[in-house]
Order: sequence, then structure tokens, then C-alpha cells
Amino acid sequence: MAETFVVEREAEVLNELGIHARPASILAKKAKEFSCRLFILSDGDKADLSSMMSILMLAAAKGRKLIIRGEGDDAEAAVNAVVELFNTKFGEE
Repeated sequence: MAETFVVEREAEVLNELGIHARPASILAKKAKEFSCRLFILSDGDKADLSSMMSILMLAAAKGRKLIIRGEGDDAEAAVNAVVELFNTKFGEE
């Protein structure tokens, strides 16, 4: 059985309002552009990045540090794209 390629990077919620509906929608849309599975890990919680509701359940406020995890062939590109969304505050500010 082949080993799954896994990439993890830290991201911080930088936008003032945290991860509300608009950023969650942007994250879910971005996740669907890649073939790998994407997750957010935080304080024992795990959110599936392809699910807006899963992302919203984290209730991630400004300043919260998260781990972005990709599992699959294009995991590195996917994780980098998601971290970039966090770094640019989802275009909100």
C-alpha cells in the first residue's frame, strides 16, 4: 500500500472578524480546487476544509493559530494556497 503524502503548516487568523461565513466559503471553494484532502487542526478539533459548516464549527477568532494539513499528491500546493488566504486576511482588510 502506497504511503500518503502529508504536509502541515501553521496559519494564524489575522482578519478582525475571524473565520465567519465569507472566509469559510472561500476556504471550502479553494479546497475543492485540489485532489488532496485538506483539514484544519486546532486544539484537538479537526475541520474538513471542503465543508463550510465544518470550518465554521471551529469558531476561529482573530489570533488563533491553526494547523493546515493536506493529505495527497498535491498537498504542498494546496496547503500553501490555503495559508496564503490566511496571510492575506481573505481579502477583507
